[in-house]
Amino acid sequence: MQLIEISDQFEAMGINVAAMTYDSVEMLKTVEEDQGIEFTLLHDEGITHVNALGILNEDYEPDSRAYGVPHPGIFLISPDGVIRYKFAEEGYRIRPDFDNVLQAASQM
Repeated sequence: MQLIEISDQFEAMGINVAAMTYDSVEMLKTVEEDQGIEFTLLHDEGITHVNALGILNEDYEPDSRAYGVPHPGIFLISPDGVIRYKFAEEGYRIRPDFDNVLQAASQM
């Protein structure tokens, strides 16, 4: 996971890193331990945040195991809770360019 590799660069800028997924809390704990993740992993209960942010990948039907998967994306949020930058992709195979994300983060 590329975010693991560059999370220290965000932290050096004073930016906290968190990742959110629809995966279970148990799965997140396993991934955290297996990957050595040191930033916060959040479980999106009932895909509430995915729906609120309008990033639900609609390629999957509600009865599919993959239902709830968001489009890949990164939000840079100010300390007062305002989304300052949004990087999003439609296909799950493509991820936002982290060079662009880091540059935007440096401007916050």
